[in-house]
Amino acid sequence: MVRRACLKLVITGLLLFATLTGSFVQAKTSTAADNIATISVAELPVQGAQTYALIAQGGPFPYEKDGTVFGNRERLLPINRRGYYREYTVRTPGLNHRGTRRIVCGGQPRVPDVCYYTADHYASFRRIVP
Repeated sequence: MVRRACLKLVITGLLLFATLTGSFVQAKTSTAADNIATISVAELPVQGAQTYALIAQGGPFPYEKDGTVFGNRERLLPINRRGYYREYTVRTPGLNHRGTRRIVCGGQPRVPDVCYYTADHYASFRRIVP
């Protein structure tokens, strides 16, 4: 009887420890990336549509950083291998710097698998649909 009580106590302690430390493995049913809203090309700002067209043409791009690897450090986009995503600046009228608007595309540079628009420097994304 004492043995059973000790075993229950140990198991309860282990369960409590695992719960508090997040040690339980749970199957992921969805991620933030699975629930990304969409935006049509027609809904993009004019400068966004221009940048989107430049991506398909392969440039030339107005900013040196355009076409460089986007690391997805925020992990708001679907996880992929390093180098999969590339970022492009969407001009903001009235600014003399790059601003916060970007298009991030995954896949081949001229024929990407998918592109995303962010107006807030990677804090949120919308998948671009034709």
